[in-house]
Amino acid sequence: MRSRLLAVVVGLLLVLVGGTQVAQAANILTNPGFESGSLSGWSCSGGSVVSSPVHSGGFALNGAVSGSDFAQCSQTVTVLPSTTYSLSGWVRGSYVYLGVTGGSSTWTPSAASYTQLSLSFTTGATQTSAQIYVHGWYGQPAYQADDIALDGPGGNPQPGGPSVPGTPSVTSTTSSAIGLSWGASTGTVTGYRVYEGSTVVQTVTGTTATISGLGACTSHTYTVAAYNSVGESAKSGGASATTTGCTSTGLPKHALIGYLHASFANGSGYVRMADVPSEWNIINLSFGEPTSVTSGDIRFNRCPASECPSVESDADFLAAIKAKQAAGKKVLLSIGGQNGQVQLTTAGARDTFVNSVSAIIDRWGLDGLDVDFEGHSLYLDANDTDFRNPTTPVVVNLISALKSLKAKYGAKFVLTMAPETFFVQIGYQFYGGGTNGGDNRRGSYLPVIHAMRDALTVLHVQDYNSGPVMGLDNQYHTMGGADFHIAMTDMMKAGFPVGTTGQTFPGLREDQIAFGLPAATSAGNGYTAPAAVHQALDCLVKGQSCGGYTLRGGASPALRGLMTWSINWDKYYNWEFRNSHAPYLAALP
Repeated sequence: MRSRLLAVVVGLLLVLVGGTQVAQAANILTNPGFESGSLSGWSCSGGSVVSSPVHSGGFALNGAVSGSDFAQCSQTVTVLPSTTYSLSGWVRGSYVYLGVTGGSSTWTPSAASYTQLSLSFTTGATQTSAQIYVHGWYGQPAYQADDIALDGPGGNPQPGGPSVPGTPSVTSTTSSAIGLSWGASTGTVTGYRVYEGSTVVQTVTGTTATISGLGACTSHTYTVAAYNSVGESAKSGGASATTTGCTSTGLPKHALIGYLHASFANGSGYVRMADVPSEWNIINLSFGEPTSVTSGDIRFNRCPASECPSVESDADFLAAIKAKQAAGKKVLLSIGGQNGQVQLTTAGARDTFVNSVSAIIDRWGLDGLDVDFEGHSLYLDANDTDFRNPTTPVVVNLISALKSLKAKYGAKFVLTMAPETFFVQIGYQFYGGGTNGGDNRRGSYLPVIHAMRDALTVLHVQDYNSGPVMGLDNQYHTMGGADFHIAMTDMMKAGFPVGTTGQTFPGLREDQIAFGLPAATSAGNGYTAPAAVHQALDCLVKGQSCGGYTLRGGASPALRGLMTWSINWDKYYNWEFRNSHAPYLAALP
């Protein structure tokens, strides 16, 4: 074991490089070598302490991996913002991982004897905590780990300064105000500053605050810092809330949402608008596509009779839309899809997008817009690392265009989005290209969702055509089963740290969240049997039948419902999706 005293002394040295503190060796982990003879300081699944084999000292961690548990041990520590830390550890076994939640990780495929893993990471400008972890992999033998070190300064208050306050709780919401309360700091406290982002919105002397003057149906996230004459503490964890006064969407509490192949048949056959069953509450017309990738000029061309012999006339199509709307249904233009890539690289393309989309909405009397950008429509430039303040033109211009459309059509304008998991939940681990030269599309929908959260009617992430994705339990989930839908949807309700940025994406309102599924095996990879879908709904809505997963965002009684690709494929397979799920949604509390 390394000398703790020497590490602490050396760790007092900080070198400033480009405004970022580079942390010098001071292991800030508790029980880093498990020399207490216990797992004290660690949170473990399948972990125990053994006396052999060890790297040094008398004890080491043993991770008992199974087919369903990769035996993760983790520890959360306070850190300083904008500071570079070094993480290392000695591991033994097959497929052993060491990393930082939401950030960098490293691994070894096989280590017959103790082998050192190491990495470095830099905390975000407002980051005050980090969770490090070590784990094996499913179905592998047990692994061992020892002498884990996180080198750098801890986020302890400066001498004489107050400690970090407790994470605030939301005590009340109205159409114009949000009430908060939090646990008191220790030490001498002059008062508390309530922050929204980097802006102080209120200063108080007690441990409660009411933030007033807010807009109706707007979402906010607050942190709290204590201060005295010596200085200010690090900020607390964040609390998110939405003011009341949201305009009624006109949708049922739990809705069935489907895509209608209006411009092509796709092997599943054409379905006339008038023949769409009444159970479908939102009908997305697929697709509006651009004249070129960067033109912004969106066209909606109905399926030609040569491809769709049963296609109705424009007059009948329009009449059927109006009949659906009279029955309380919402009919939207869906833009993008697998083949319709849209890159709004310029202000001119942005304006053309707004004008052309408006023309389609007006021509057919539609209720709003579904954004189904896939492929390379969205990406993040190298230095675009703050989802709250994006700078990449294709992202900034899309946000501006959507805001213009919302302003033009008003509160009744229905806005939905159908991103793939790669553009949303993958952002928990990686945001943009990162420092490792990764895919710059990772998490690139997050700034759009965040900027439009107060105008967003429903977000239905495509829980299909996806690789394994890490959930908030820091385990990978695979599409096709209830646990994938539970874990992916919980991320949208609870929110999550974004990559290594030190920022947290706040969760959405539960009534804004649905999840997407293929209607049948031919419709896409990741088909989920009806019984498993119902299990996922029971967990998400009622907090029941969650298997081994714990909801971080809690149950969502107002979860909006289910989306499918597509209505056409559902008809092709004798309406299995509609017949299985519409009654189940209607019966939910």
